[in-house]
Amino acid sequence: MASQRSAAVRDAETRGLKFEILADQLRRGIIAGTWTAGQKLPTEQELSKETGLSLTTVRRAFDELVAERIVVRRQGAGSFVAPARPREERARRRIGVLLPDTQLYYPRVLQGIDESLSAAGASLQLATYRYDPDREDEAIAALLEAGVDGLLLAPTLSGINDPAARAQQLMALPVPVVLVERSLQGLGPADITEHVCSDHAGGAYDAVAHLARLGHRRIALLTRSRTVTEYGVVQGYLQAVTDLGLTPDLRFSQSKTEWEADSAEAAYRALRDFEATAALTFGDREAAMLEGAARRNGRHVPDDLALVSYDDEVADLAEVPLTAVAPPKYRIGRMAADVMLRRLIEGDECPLHQIRLRPRVVVRRSCGAEPASATR
Repeated sequence: MASQRSAAVRDAETRGLKFEILADQLRRGIIAGTWTAGQKLPTEQELSKETGLSLTTVRRAFDELVAERIVVRRQGAGSFVAPARPREERARRRIGVLLPDTQLYYPRVLQGIDESLSAAGASLQLATYRYDPDREDEAIAALLEAGVDGLLLAPTLSGINDPAARAQQLMALPVPVVLVERSLQGLGPADITEHVCSDHAGGAYDAVAHLARLGHRRIALLTRSRTVTEYGVVQGYLQAVTDLGLTPDLRFSQSKTEWEADSAEAAYRALRDFEATAALTFGDREAAMLEGAARRNGRHVPDDLALVSYDDEVADLAEVPLTAVAPPKYRIGRMAADVMLRRLIEGDECPLHQIRLRPRVVVRRSCGAEPASATR
């Protein structure tokens, strides 16, 4: 068990934060019966020595398990496996999850939610609304009627008349609500929603900075309009252009149907008119279409045009594999579920969580740099 725990912690760079991985190993050990109810766990000092982690990291892992009521601390005695809770208490924790769909972006988010809830002895009930606001309300109502104890929601907050009013309506539901990959755009501290989101502005900023480091000064932004992600991507792009002193006003946007109708020819013409040597393109499908448009017009990626796509859903499948901004989808799901569980345990004593995780830039061939796993 000790060697497995050490190996898992060493793999933290690819799987998550070190304290969360240690907490997960201890949790799984308790579930598997390595330590039984009432049994004393290894001390923080022992685990620190065994895993090579700092005492602070080990203490945070124990804090997670105490918050989940899996472990109890006894003053002067140590940490012990908590007594088994009654079956009916464990079973009543069921979390409703509302997603627009379960394709491309969301499977990894859902996996993170499921693994976090399962590890804590909770379950999920999933509903989707296919980006239809009417179905969205029906799905939420169905989840509430099913008796869920909390809601993890990815609702429609863009392209509607009053997003703030919609958010207030959701936060007033009779069970705790945590928004997943959603927040109120541009409100800053006036946003009182509890949410776990990707920092799309930060991801776009890092993508532009990466292209600038490769020597590009005329970097365009091509987006698919009327999407949840577009606002953050645009803000990050504009900030990077300003901070890095790049050529401004190289932006082009059109709807999903417009992208598909002309196979990215309009986007390519915009790049040509901009005299751009590089572009950040949202999302992967549009960037792959742009590769085809460039090729048909006698330009080659990355020799004549460097590209970075946004989302990293199918970026590696493009004709020239796309360097891509990769939001931390799995981690978003896990953290959203953890926030919900903490909210259910602590109630009003739990501080409001507003968490943003910065995406990585995964380097592949389309930008002209040497491929690597990720950069910041």
